[in-house]
Amino acid sequence: MTAPFRVVAVSGSLHEPSKTTALVRAITAAVAERADIDSQLIELTQIGPGLAGALQRDQLPPEVEAQLQAIESADLLIVGSPVYRASFTGLFKHLFDFVGQYDLVGKPVLLAATGGGEKHALIIEHQLRPLFAFFQALTLPLGVYASNTDFDGYEITSEVLEARIALAAERALPLVGYAASRPVELLVG
Repeated sequence: MTAPFRVVAVSGSLHEPSKTTALVRAITAAVAERADIDSQLIELTQIGPGLAGALQRDQLPPEVEAQLQAIESADLLIVGSPVYRASFTGLFKHLFDFVGQYDLVGKPVLLAATGGGEKHALIIEHQLRPLFAFFQALTLPLGVYASNTDFDGYEITSEVLEARIALAAERALPLVGYAASRPVELLVG
């Protein structure tokens, strides 16, 4: 019997309740329907106050350091941010500024975002993908974008979005299994 995959979902939303948090939860649930996982959700609304004032990693409170270690040791990251002034939120970037430069090498990352309309969908390609390329992470080809019309309040109501979430989860798992079986030393060198 193999251990469950460690899945860490990060919501870059600065509000609760949040469509972004609802989206990353839905993606995590779709992965859990297809594989044995141990999941953790990191919400910036919870850790933001402890994160915001730190300029160096050793200045972070222990609870934020624990979240960073979870990110760095995950088998799969699911990351999502609302579109805020044409990019991800500043605290989302600040969190990932503290992640070790080589700690995400080869790690599968499923990208997600929410925005007011379809014109914001390119955040996945123009903002999120380059950020995780810096870390040499394996950004999965299929990202998940949701606009306000995909929700009723904070509940996903779009069948098209639900199908995209299912497809992204389905396509992610073979890469998670592959990456989890590879020694990191082979991926860094």
